[in-house]
Amino acid sequence: MSEFPAKYKIEPGPFAPTWESLRAYRVPEWFRDAKLGIWAHWGPQSVPMFGDWYARNMYREGERQYRHHWRVYGHPSQHGWKDIVKLWKAERFDPAGLMKLYAAAGAKYFVAQAVHHDNFDNWDSAHNRWNATKVGPLRDIVGLWRESALREGLRFGVTEHLGASFSWWRGNKGADQTGPFAGVPYDGRDPACRDLYHDNQTDKDGWLTENPVWHEHWFNRIKDLVDKYQPDLLYSDSGLPWDRVGLSLVAHLYNLSAKRHGGATQAVYTQKDRNPDVFPSGVLDIERGQENEAKPYVWQTDTTVGDWFYDVGHAYKSPAHVIEMFVDIVSKNGCLLLNFSQKPDGTLDDEQVHVLQTMAGWIRVTGEGIYGTRPWTPAGEGPTNLGTPGHFEEKQLPWTTADFRFAAKGRTVYAFQMRYPESREAFIRSLAASSGVKVAGVSVLGHAGKVVWRQLEDGLLVSLPAEKVCDLAPCVKVELA
Repeated sequence: MSEFPAKYKIEPGPFAPTWESLRAYRVPEWFRDAKLGIWAHWGPQSVPMFGDWYARNMYREGERQYRHHWRVYGHPSQHGWKDIVKLWKAERFDPAGLMKLYAAAGAKYFVAQAVHHDNFDNWDSAHNRWNATKVGPLRDIVGLWRESALREGLRFGVTEHLGASFSWWRGNKGADQTGPFAGVPYDGRDPACRDLYHDNQTDKDGWLTENPVWHEHWFNRIKDLVDKYQPDLLYSDSGLPWDRVGLSLVAHLYNLSAKRHGGATQAVYTQKDRNPDVFPSGVLDIERGQENEAKPYVWQTDTTVGDWFYDVGHAYKSPAHVIEMFVDIVSKNGCLLLNFSQKPDGTLDDEQVHVLQTMAGWIRVTGEGIYGTRPWTPAGEGPTNLGTPGHFEEKQLPWTTADFRFAAKGRTVYAFQMRYPESREAFIRSLAASSGVKVAGVSVLGHAGKVVWRQLEDGLLVSLPAEKVCDLAPCVKVELA
C-alpha cells in the first residue's frame, strides 16, 4: 500500500486508517443497549417550510420548490440560497425543553445534524464562514444540542451530509431555459459566494466527487467537528467516503474516544454501504428501511416522522406506525434513529409532540422489554412480514393479533403482540411445549397482578388483563426454566 499523505493527520491510538485495522472494531455495549435515538435533521432548509432538498431543487427549473421559491422569495438569479440562510433565526429554539421530551419518549441517544448538502455548518466551524455562529441564528446549534443531551444523560451524536455536497449542488450554476429569466445565471455563479456554492462547474454527476481538493476539505472540516464536540456517534450520508480519506476520519474518531475511555473506544460510526467488507468497521445504517430478519450484527434504521426538513403539506407517521416499526427493528438487532422535523423557529408542531407523548406513555410500560435486550430465536412469528425491504420502503403493515416480535435478556423472553387483542388473549406458538422450551413464569409489563397462563403443546396461552396496560403492542414477559 502506498504511503498516505501526511496532511490527513489523526489521533494516535488503537486504530490505523486501514481496513485491516478497523475490522477489529467492536460496537460498544451502550449502543447495543440503547435501541432508540432521536435526530434533529434541522437547518436553514427548514426556513421555507417546503421540504427536503430545497437548496438543490430551488435551482431546478420546474420543480415544485423552484416554483415556491420564485413566487415567495424571488427568482433564484436574484434571491438565492445565500439569502435564505440569513433568514434562519431559530428564535424559539429551546434545546433543553426538547431534550426533556426526547428523553421521556425513550431516546437513549440524540443526534444533531451538523451539516447538510447545502454546505451550511451548524457549529462554530473553523473551515467555513457560512455557519450558524456567523450567519442566521448566530448561535452554536451543535454545541447547544450537545450540552442539553449530556444534561439529560443521553449519548450525543452528529450527522454529516457534506461529502455529497460538491456534486449535489451543481445546479446552482445553471439558468432557466424558458420564461422571462431564460439564460440569466442563477446566483450560484456569484463570485462573492464561491465558498458557499462550490467551484463545481466541471464536476461529474455522482454522489461522492472524485475531486481530491474536496476530499481534503471534507476531512479537515469533519475532523474539526469531531475534535470540537467529541461525539459518541458520527453518521455519514453515504458509504464510507473515499477509502483512505474516510478511514482516516473514522480511525481518528475511534482513537479520540479510546483516549477518553481508558483505551476502549465508545464511539460509533454509521454509514450506508451494505458491503460486508465495509460495515464491520462501523454500523450499517438503512435509510427509511428495515431488515426482514434478525442479523448477527447490530444495525440502525434512520427515518423521519414527516419529511426530513419541515414541510407544511407533509403527512406524518402515526404513533402506532412508529411504535410498530420500532418493535420490529429491535427484535432484529437494530436501533431506530427517528427524526422530528422542527420548524425554522426551532419548535415542533402539535402533531409531532403528540407522537412523542404517545411514545413516552408506551415506553413507560414496555421499556423493560426494549432496553438492553438481544435478539431471540426466532425474532418473531405470525403472518405479517416486511417482504423484501430496502431503502425508502416504510409502509404501515396490517399487523394481526397472531403477530409477535421477540427480544431477550438471558432466560427472559419479551413477546410483543403487534395488535392489541380485543379478546385479551395472547397465543404464542414459538413458546409451545413441543418446542422443547419450558416456561417457568409469565407476567404482562405494566400489570402488577398475576396473569393466567398455560403452556400447551402447540403454544403458550396467556390471558391479558381486562384493562389495557397500554394503547399499543403489549408485552408479555416470559421466564424460561
